[in-house]
Amino acid sequence: MAKVTFREDRCKGCGLCETACPKNIIKLAKERINQKGYHPAEVVNQEECIGCAFCATICPDLAIKVEK
Repeated sequence: MAKVTFREDRCKGCGLCETACPKNIIKLAKERINQKGYHPAEVVNQEECIGCAFCATICPDLAIKVEK
């Protein structure tokens, strides 16, 4: 099973990872704000992750790590 982790301090809430995810399991956290004042991305259903790493590849801030 794959595991996705985010470095919330680097995330600027651009949403590119949301659009890149084929399983639609990444969303911007509406209730939280990071140190930079942005809503960071989060995985809403880790069990559905297929480990494709499209999210990590498209992230301009290198805020996403995918482990298989």
